[in-house]
Amino acid sequence: MTESPRIAVFDAYGTLFDVHAAVARHADAIGPDAAALSETWRAKQLEYSWVRGLLGCHAPFWGLTEQALDYALARYPKVDRALRPRLLDAYRDLDAYPEVPGTLRALRAAGWRTAILSNGDAAMLERAVASAGLADHLDAVLSVESARTFKTAPAAYRIATDRFGVGPEAVLFGSSNRWDVAGAAAFGFRPVWVNRRGLPDEYADQPPERVIESLDALL
Repeated sequence: MTESPRIAVFDAYGTLFDVHAAVARHADAIGPDAAALSETWRAKQLEYSWVRGLLGCHAPFWGLTEQALDYALARYPKVDRALRPRLLDAYRDLDAYPEVPGTLRALRAAGWRTAILSNGDAAMLERAVASAGLADHLDAVLSVESARTFKTAPAAYRIATDRFGVGPEAVLFGSSNRWDVAGAAAFGFRPVWVNRRGLPDEYADQPPERVIESLDALL
C-alpha cells in the first residue's frame, strides 16, 4: 500500500454492511421469493435516491428504504406482509462483512484516518455502526443528509473533504457500488472498487484506481 493518501473513506451499505443480511435472517419465513425480494428492495432503494437527487427533492434515506420494501412486498405478493416490521428491524442492524472490523482496525493502526460516507441518514448509520461494533474503528461517520442530496452528487462527496480539510486527491474512497466509484472518480477521489460479486465493469470513462474482491485486500 502506498504512503499516501492517509485518509480512507468507505461507503456503508453494500461495502461495509451486507444489505442482503436483513432478508437472509428471515429467508425461511419469506419463502422462495427471498432472494428476488432482497434484490428488488435494494434496487428500488437506490433508484429512489437517484430520482430524488435529480429532482432536488430530498427525503431521509430511511424513508426511501421503507418505501422500497413496500414496493418489493407488492412485487412479490406471496410474501407475508406481516414480516415488514421484522425486515425493517433487521435492516437497522445489518451484519458487517467478516473482514471489515479487522481491516478498519489495521488501517488505523497503520496511521490512516477512517470514515464512512453514506447515503444513509445519521440515525441509520449510528445504529448500524453500533450494532456491528465498528465505532472504535472509525474517525468519522458522515451522512449526505447535510447536503440534502445523495451520491453521486459532488456535494455529497464534498462532505468528506470538508470534514478532513483536504483535497479530493488525498482521499482513498472504497465502495462496492460501481456507480458510486464512478461518482468518486469524477469528484477526484482515489477510488477503489470492492467488487465482491465479480460483476463486469462499467463506466469506463470513470475507472477505479484498484479493483479488489474484499476489503482486506487493501492491507
